[in-house]
Amino acid sequence: MARTPTDIRSRRREQTRAEIIAAAWRLAERDGIAGLSLRDLAVEVGMRAPSLYTYVENKAAIYDEMFAAGYHDLDGVMHEVELDVDDPIGSLEERIAAFVTFCQASVPRYQLMFTRAVPDWHPSEAAYAVSVRTYERMAHELARLGIDDPRALDLVTAVTAGLAAQQLANDPDGDRWRRLSRDAAEMILAQTRRM
Repeated sequence: MARTPTDIRSRRREQTRAEIIAAAWRLAERDGIAGLSLRDLAVEVGMRAPSLYTYVENKAAIYDEMFAAGYHDLDGVMHEVELDVDDPIGSLEERIAAFVTFCQASVPRYQLMFTRAVPDWHPSEAAYAVSVRTYERMAHELARLGIDDPRALDLVTAVTAGLAAQQLANDPDGDRWRRLSRDAAEMILAQTRRM
């Protein structure tokens, strides 16, 4: 079956968009997430800044794609973690450690997903929907471990985010706070039983 010129153009357009987003991540790693420059991005992908607008609406749209991709990646990482309902502490420990490790892998990605590091930017509804799906999946899996009270879910996210923030701020290449994953899991599950 022959491909139509439209199919080829669409595929090339999507490849170029993917290259732009990959380049945006490289620049964010180099310059920080808030330091992303459309001029530098255009140079990185071998075009002039106005040409970028053929592929992405604006800088906010680039952040949206990066944000959604980050949550898609996080969902994949969390999906790979075994969930053993007979060992809730071990299962939660592994999830917490995987989350902190995910955050350590890319400070700009962490900042984009979990902080307000980019002034005046908020994810679009479509990008935010990806994060909501990831959260809902996490909540469903944690419910299987007995963590189903909304306050308990808030405790899980607050504690894990706190461990990740401390790890990135104070020992970005180490494991000082990631090592606390089991302690955090025990604490969360003990508190959950009291809720």
